[in-house]
Amino acid sequence: MRIMLLLLIAAVVVMPLSNVEAQKAKSIDELAKMFDSSQCKSCHAEIYAQWENSHHARSLMGVQDGLMMTPLAKKGSTPFSPDDPKKATLKTFPCFKCHLPQAVAHAEDSFAVEYAEALLAGDKAKVGKLKITCIVCHNEKAIIHKLSDGYPEKGVLYGSKDIASHPDATFKKVKKSQIMDHAIMCGQCHGLGPNLEFENPVQCATLYGSYEHNYLSKGGQQQCQECHMQKINGKADHLIAPNWNDLEGTKKLLQNAIAMDVQTVGYEWLRKGGDLRPMIVVNTKINQNAGHRIPDG
Repeated sequence: MRIMLLLLIAAVVVMPLSNVEAQKAKSIDELAKMFDSSQCKSCHAEIYAQWENSHHARSLMGVQDGLMMTPLAKKGSTPFSPDDPKKATLKTFPCFKCHLPQAVAHAEDSFAVEYAEALLAGDKAKVGKLKITCIVCHNEKAIIHKLSDGYPEKGVLYGSKDIASHPDATFKKVKKSQIMDHAIMCGQCHGLGPNLEFENPVQCATLYGSYEHNYLSKGGQQQCQECHMQKINGKADHLIAPNWNDLEGTKKLLQNAIAMDVQTVGYEWLRKGGDLRPMIVVNTKINQNAGHRIPDG
């Protein structure tokens, strides 16, 4: 009788853990489905179209859609690279912290194996299924102070205001996020600098650090969203410029952000009798009005 009781207790303890584990994605398709936000398109077509052209919709692809994380899957290329792609784990890809944060919390190591194999095969179609979707920003990353404010709730989206009834089969309510329109929302990924928590530190984007230390400290008052999500027809632009694949658009953005003044003086230097040498003095002054250093990620 005692043995049966112990087995029953063990089953009760183990079952919840098994259920939690079962909810984790084992493959690329499972994780893509888990965070699929295509249902948002029917009501938010304009915003969805902007997002589709943004880098958030291709967060694992580099400029001009290169597979930027391939070295992490190649033997000997980085300290994280496994000897065999089948030995890849989530720890193999520290970049997931920002480029695919949902994988860190909601995927198993088998997902990392499939991802490593896709990189080595140059399978852009498979890698392209993985994105920073609406659900990632409006649920997964919508609360920072979790000990005081709690964790994001299931079936709830977070935005700039409360909406008691949201017409969606899964997300039936919208709650106001305290950070959605503040720079710290972006700072979660567009970083402070070195990621020292990894077994081998990773030096990455320092936009948020530059924004805090070089912009706010000099009297700057704008949030990231005020420059990168300017309103179109009264709604924030979810392209979240720049789109580095749009060369003309990027050129215009940089022209507006960076001013260069060049002054030149030409003269001839009489080194000695009959020896005139053409000379030029160039004074260059570059000013930029962005809220952070340029360039950065």
